[in-house]
Amino acid sequence: MNHVEKVRFFYESITSEHLMDEVPHYVSDQCAIRTGDKIIPVGIEGMKQHMIEVRQTYPDLKMLITAQYCDGDYVISEFIMEGTHQGEWLGMKPSGKKLCITGVNIDKVLNGKIVEHGGAANTFEALFAAKIICPAP
Repeated sequence: MNHVEKVRFFYESITSEHLMDEVPHYVSDQCAIRTGDKIIPVGIEGMKQHMIEVRQTYPDLKMLITAQYCDGDYVISEFIMEGTHQGEWLGMKPSGKKLCITGVNIDKVLNGKIVEHGGAANTFEALFAAKIICPAP
């Protein structure tokens, strides 16, 4: 698999089907999360923990990659994530509502594994649309 195919498979299959034992085949032990100019080392276990926590909020989580762009070692993936809000998140009680969250992931792939992950999700727009949170009057 090339970088683009590997990243797509990681999100659409490994993440969507919660195949935790497969994560080390797609994520490097040197993996870091990029947030702005900060790099936070997380490795395989940190990525697994992130996946577990997201799954606690959205147990039926599914991801669909709608477009991808590759520039050298970087793969940019536009995605749609769907899941039912069944777990507490940021103090919000479970609503039982199905949410559709769009976003972009930026992954750096070296030697066939994700070594850096970052991006953004339109979570608040989905929460507003579902009336789970409301703007102040």
